[in-house]
Amino acid sequence: MQKQSDASTFRSESGLGMGPEAAARKDDAITGRRTAAASAERGPDRHQRMLGLAVILLAAVAALVLSIATPPPIGRARMLTYSADQIRESRLKHANVGRIHPVRAAFVVLARNSELHDLRATVRQLEDQFNTNHHYPYVFLNNEPFTEEFKQAMEWATTGDCHFGLIPYEHWSMPPWVDRVRARRARAAMGDSVPYGDSESYRKMCRFESGFFFRHPLLDNFDYYWRVEPGVEFTCAIPYDPFKYMVDHNKLYGFTISLLEFPTTVKSLWQTTSAFRATYPGYIAENNTLDWVTTPDGSSYNMCHVWSNFEIASLHFFRSPAYTAYFDFLDRAGGFFLERWGDAPVHSLAVAMLLSKDQVHYFDIGYLHRPFQNCPTDPDFNESHCFCNANRSAIHNVDSCTKAWLAL
Repeated sequence: MQKQSDASTFRSESGLGMGPEAAARKDDAITGRRTAAASAERGPDRHQRMLGLAVILLAAVAALVLSIATPPPIGRARMLTYSADQIRESRLKHANVGRIHPVRAAFVVLARNSELHDLRATVRQLEDQFNTNHHYPYVFLNNEPFTEEFKQAMEWATTGDCHFGLIPYEHWSMPPWVDRVRARRARAAMGDSVPYGDSESYRKMCRFESGFFFRHPLLDNFDYYWRVEPGVEFTCAIPYDPFKYMVDHNKLYGFTISLLEFPTTVKSLWQTTSAFRATYPGYIAENNTLDWVTTPDGSSYNMCHVWSNFEIASLHFFRSPAYTAYFDFLDRAGGFFLERWGDAPVHSLAVAMLLSKDQVHYFDIGYLHRPFQNCPTDPDFNESHCFCNANRSAIHNVDSCTKAWLAL
């Protein structure tokens, strides 16, 4: 009985024993059920695939937006292609083994390979006028690897040990929070109305000299630095040790030329500095020299600044919480690229605000950075030690702020 029932069921499902029309209707029903079942199976898979594609598309768009807003640190990848001696190399001289300097100090030089010949003349003059008797070391920094020709030339031109370093990409770049469209428009608008008005690389240099040079590992073992630039001249013999003078007299910053800045390059610098003062009142020195850099009522910046291409200063000052907080405050504001804030006014405002007057020193040293120079005014000293004309010293220039400094 069971077998007959099973057989009947088999014939019914398979269409056996049915007429042609009934069998056709049966086939259509079975096909419809299978099609519906297949669609039910495929439905979730299709939706999942579509959802997955949508997620991938959104991720791709987000990556594109981020790549536009924050350019990838290509410098990191480029660093991987450099050898260890290109990133950092020290060439020590046998004559300096065991030499102990009275101050842990160095000359710091930011230079390109293409500036070799100008720098060689500068270094030879600095050696003749001062360092041949002291053998202070040199730290050379570049945002590209120094060539072997450059390294050998500096090694031969100097009496001190030579250290060559590559600047990290993050220290020589536009930070990600700066609007690149606005920065490009700012450069175009400034154009050639002021020196380097349309230059992005100059702005990178100013940012580096304002907030990063003292962080380079090659400077970790030094307490003071003397900034030297290619092409400058030292026009007088220096019969004493400026580094030792700074330490003995508790000086943290020294300069030799001061001038007025171009107002269009620092439109919001004073406003940002005032905001920093209000945010960090505890960092402001009691016996500061803000009067030197402000208008008589103290409400705005009078454009006075030291020419930072020559400065002898304490690296501890630049590494201090006060100075680094000031630089970070300025850096977040974006003015290095949205305007053209130079390291000279930044250093000057920091010195005036964060140091007391007795910690700052004017060096009456023979120094030429065209078109301006400082030439000692003492006639006896000038006659026996110099080859500059004191009548042409920048202190007599209408744009000089040095007399105002000395009058404080």
